[in-house]
Amino acid sequence: MNVILLAVISLGGIGIVAAIVLFAASKKFAIYEDPRIAKVAEVLPQANCGGCGYPGCNGFAEACVKAGSLEGKLCPVGGQAVMEKVAGILGLDAADATPKVAVIRCNGTCENRAKNTVYDGARTCAIISATYGGETGCSYGCLGAGDCVAACQFGAISINPETGIAEVDEEKCTACGACVKACPKGIIELRNKGKNNRRVYVSCMNKDKGAVTRKACNVGCIGCGKCVKTCPFEAITLANNLAYIDYNKCKLCRKCVDECPQSAIIAVNFPPRKPKAEQDAPATADNATQAEA
Repeated sequence: MNVILLAVISLGGIGIVAAIVLFAASKKFAIYEDPRIAKVAEVLPQANCGGCGYPGCNGFAEACVKAGSLEGKLCPVGGQAVMEKVAGILGLDAADATPKVAVIRCNGTCENRAKNTVYDGARTCAIISATYGGETGCSYGCLGAGDCVAACQFGAISINPETGIAEVDEEKCTACGACVKACPKGIIELRNKGKNNRRVYVSCMNKDKGAVTRKACNVGCIGCGKCVKTCPFEAITLANNLAYIDYNKCKLCRKCVDECPQSAIIAVNFPPRKPKAEQDAPATADNATQAEA
């Protein structure tokens, strides 16, 4: 009986000592977490896409709380509405964010970019890009295997079976950037949506010289520089035989679209232009009236 009692007392003593040690350790090594982090995380969409530049929504919430400012921070999935909620929780001002959308900088459809080989391997863009340039003469264009489609959590990208290239549904796109990271060719870019969702951009990434590009694709940029000369806002630059339009400088005048001999510059969501004869008609009528007078 004494042995049993001694064992119980010994175990009880060990338990008490262990509890005291654990309690002391928990106090000494305790990590304080600002309760606002959890509150901010609750209003975030929890898509964990990484488009904000942080490791998931919790990482973004922690960054917002610790920074003490929302300048330069944006949840691409939740947009401005979510950032205003975050600002309300933290008592900060929500910086105005410019909506962005993913664009496919390739117009090398089956019609514009003929196939010269047949690929019969694993259908992923990463593998195709690593093994060879693709099934066409252009080694810079869309491979059409759908790595971007698999990366998009919002169903905003699809491969058009007729053209063989990726297309973005701008209504579903959240500009999270997952597709940009997934594309081994680097042809997907996040650009400002623009006023009335209108955008002008060079839909090509081919850096070959003009003659080589023209043979590979009917609508490839040949680096002629005509768009650079015609832009009144200095929004277009030319480097490595490829033109690029700075969306921060572009005023959407579309002069470059008309000037491009390859039709490599795309204008999105613009109303159709009036025929030139209709545009000149009022001026002709005014001149006739003045002549009669």
